[in-house]
Amino acid sequence: MPARRASTRPPSARALAAASEQVAAVDGVMAALYRRHGPCTLSRPSARRGDRGAGPYFSALAESVLYQQLAGSAAAAIHRRLLDVVGELTPEAVAGAGDEALRGAGLSRAKAATIANLARAVASGELDLGAVATSPDDEVVATLSRLPGIGPWTAQMFCIFTLGRLDVWPTTDYGVRKGYAIAYGHEDLPAPRALADLGEPYRPYRSVAAWYLWRAVESPPG
Repeated sequence: MPARRASTRPPSARALAAASEQVAAVDGVMAALYRRHGPCTLSRPSARRGDRGAGPYFSALAESVLYQQLAGSAAAAIHRRLLDVVGELTPEAVAGAGDEALRGAGLSRAKAATIANLARAVASGELDLGAVATSPDDEVVATLSRLPGIGPWTAQMFCIFTLGRLDVWPTTDYGVRKGYAIAYGHEDLPAPRALADLGEPYRPYRSVAAWYLWRAVESPPG
């Protein structure tokens, strides 16, 4: 039997509200976060524009790479300069610009190479992001993690914020680890392996639990 393909439609506000209520029912900590922050939206600040003609998938991945390990304001400035260089954040435009043009926009050598390689793979048809977007979560992460410069964390963020997948648990994410320590009153951050087990009670809505833990970092309980 062929593997079941996943929907590319983002979860509705009603579905997110229902998932949030189920996560809130796990324990008192999540219930308090739910009362404080309301239903999960699976949204984050974004400077994304220039998606015409390519759909959101390539630009979302390129932006995720660009924003890695940078303050939001610095990354947004580089993003604007990048759009000035390429015109549109499409695979064809980026592949045609070349690595040095991307470097001129302020990207590091490693990030420029990662985004250029991604653009060439998509533009050539070697990587079909439309097909990737309908794959199960673990297949999305495995496929994207094979690309140079794109690891599991970037692929997991793509699953959560671009594809709207509700049961992704990014155990290496610093914000999730810190949020867990803050919310549950631990002095030390849980190690990724320990966090994998700690996330089990939140299934099948671990992405929603992660969202609440990010909120705990942004607005710690008083």
